[in-house]
Amino acid sequence: MAFEVIPFPGDTALAQAAAAQWTGKLKSVLGGSTPYTVALSGGRIAKLFCTEVAKCLQQWPDSQRQIFDHQVHFFWADERCVPPTDPESNYAIARQLLFQPLNLPESQIHRLRGEEPEPVALRDALDNIAKQAPVVNGVPVFDIIFLGMGEDGHVASLFPGESEADMNSPAVYRAVTAVKPPPRRITLGYSTIAAAKEVWMLASGAGKDAALKNSLSPNGQTPFARVLKLRSQTRILTDIAR
Repeated sequence: MAFEVIPFPGDTALAQAAAAQWTGKLKSVLGGSTPYTVALSGGRIAKLFCTEVAKCLQQWPDSQRQIFDHQVHFFWADERCVPPTDPESNYAIARQLLFQPLNLPESQIHRLRGEEPEPVALRDALDNIAKQAPVVNGVPVFDIIFLGMGEDGHVASLFPGESEADMNSPAVYRAVTAVKPPPRRITLGYSTIAAAKEVWMLASGAGKDAALKNSLSPNGQTPFARVLKLRSQTRILTDIAR
């Protein structure tokens, strides 16, 4: 397990730092012809993060914003099987707080179509990412995946209690039944999260101390612990006391 933990005094400081560091990094990697692929997550910290990213990008000069608007492609680590206007939709959060303030072109937004029949949504999701990201050994490689963590250590919509067969599934995206509402969801699988060039965990919120401690342990059993064991490096930004 290789990871770095960066502590913050609260969720606002965490979101501001994550947004500033990521958008600052983008300035050095954008400018070529290769798409830059991002997977977002939902949750309370995602709302703060999207707000802060929009603030950072609104300060960019027009020339840099034009590059961002045409090179950065947004996807999702998971989505609830609800319409895109539903308050439970992860896409709806990003649309309101990030995409609309930036007037981002629709061609750069590849939402998970949770309102569609699951086989249709899964096929659409796979087609979209395969068109933008390099595929290595059958797995698309995201440039960066942003994750949050639940009180039980779940990430994306990968919850504790799955069978080994499900956890070892090679599916890029798969449908799952969550232990919290809304139950039906679409999520990235472990293999795709493991293959990403970067994974940033934004771990925030009360009641998650035990889950984070377990996840960082060599013998951790949470979904986040599994992610850490599968990856060579993961960045953890957190306001959770350890």
